[in-house]
Amino acid sequence: MQEQPGHEPSDDDDATPRTRARAALAASGVAHTITEHGPVGSLAEAAAARGLAPEQVLKTIVVRRGEGDFLFVLVPGDRQISWPRLRRLLGVSRLSLPDKEVAREVTGYERGTITPFGSLRAWPVIADERVVGAGPVSVGAGAPGVAATLDADALIHALAAQVADVTDPAPRQT
Repeated sequence: MQEQPGHEPSDDDDATPRTRARAALAASGVAHTITEHGPVGSLAEAAAARGLAPEQVLKTIVVRRGEGDFLFVLVPGDRQISWPRLRRLLGVSRLSLPDKEVAREVTGYERGTITPFGSLRAWPVIADERVVGAGPVSVGAGAPGVAATLDADALIHALAAQVADVTDPAPRQT
């Protein structure tokens, strides 16, 4: 996309994050497909829109380890972070989720669009062990309703992700 003269991207201009994510995906050399769909209201809707099972839709969670120290955790859609296991893995007694403004500031992406690809800083990545061998998986691609589908093992390799058992089943929605 070519910028118009005098157009400065703003924080709420999704073209810049979308372009940054796509460029980083392309630079990774990992074969991927971009899917653009409308708004979705649930994991099941997101999975259906991407032609995947819910566990193949990965959430990229930004976690604060300390002041100015963050990491990404790749979590299958049907699971949630196990905080005790993640703390034990990282050797820390405290972790937190940054608020949405801080998450945007440290990644360049809004919640729901966050991806390690093209983040403003290359934070470390931890992938839950269930991602290994999962076949095609989907991650955010920098804009609402935009996702990248790629091979799970290629994703782990491209991001030099540490693989560990860091999730529990998510509570069932009633």
